Amino acid sequence: MSNQLTIVARILAKEEKRDLVKAELLKLIDFTRTEKGCINYDLHQDNKDPNLFLFYENWESYELWQIHMGNQHLADYLKATEGAVVEFIVHEMTNIS
Repeated sequence: MSNQLTIVARILAKEEKRDLVKAELLKLIDFTRTEKGCINYDLHQDNKDPNLFLFYENWESYELWQIHMGNQHLADYLKATEGAVVEFIVHEMTNIS
């Protein structure tokens, strides 16, 4: 069994803050993709609800994802979007098939 970790992160922005949240999410991509252990880090925007964003990520291990979660660029994102996000849910998943 692989130690690989899949993350599905759901971010629901306040409608009036959607552009801010989107811009801040986009800023995370280039840096994160260069981080040790990052296999893919893909941002999606819902076709029917433009306030809904979803990150689909794969990491070599839980430990390397935890290092990512402690990085400054994520702290900067959280500070920049404080009060702009209605919901932020992270699912830590394992591929079973």
